[in-house]
Amino acid sequence: MKHLKLPLLILVLCISISSFAQRIKVLEGDIPADFKDQKSVNTEFTYENIGVGKYDKEEDYIKAKTEEYNQKEPGRGDNWAKSWIADRKNRFEPKFDELFTKYSDLTLNKNSKYTIIFHTTFLEPGFNIGITRKNATINGEALIVETANKSKVLAKISIDKAPGKSFWGNDYDTGERLSECYATAGRAVGKFVKK
Repeated sequence: MKHLKLPLLILVLCISISSFAQRIKVLEGDIPADFKDQKSVNTEFTYENIGVGKYDKEEDYIKAKTEEYNQKEPGRGDNWAKSWIADRKNRFEPKFDELFTKYSDLTLNKNSKYTIIFHTTFLEPGFNIGITRKNATINGEALIVETANKSKVLAKISIDKAPGKSFWGNDYDTGERLSECYATAGRAVGKFVKK
């Protein structure tokens, strides 16, 4: 029995570590030297040209899901489509900001010297139907720009496969799973800029 404990512990550690696997790297530029001296930063979010699951365009995904849900129950798809868009401001952005500020030790202020623009490039909504699941993930880019001149990109950071699932697996709602992806991405970017 003692011989089984170590391999089991190693297996649990490997699964735990892989569940938070994501890649983050600087694609171009550098984080400004005085960034570490800042007490606050502004954050903004963009959602243009997003791929979703097997769809190259988010619009195609929304259209397909809306039709699918409306066929099952009239109006359900229309409500789902509204929630899909509303989740950005109501769930995704607050989760990103919450963990970003926690791990970067920065506060949020629209008048800060620097702005981080998080652009989502891909969403995998995943699913959870109780007996089986696929975790959600997102890909994105965090652009560090001067707030006064947002067209001047100082650094471009990529975040690939930021995972999202709730701890106990009660994430039957797509918005819940994706909001956890944004939390993971916010934590990763916060840690990265604090280095």
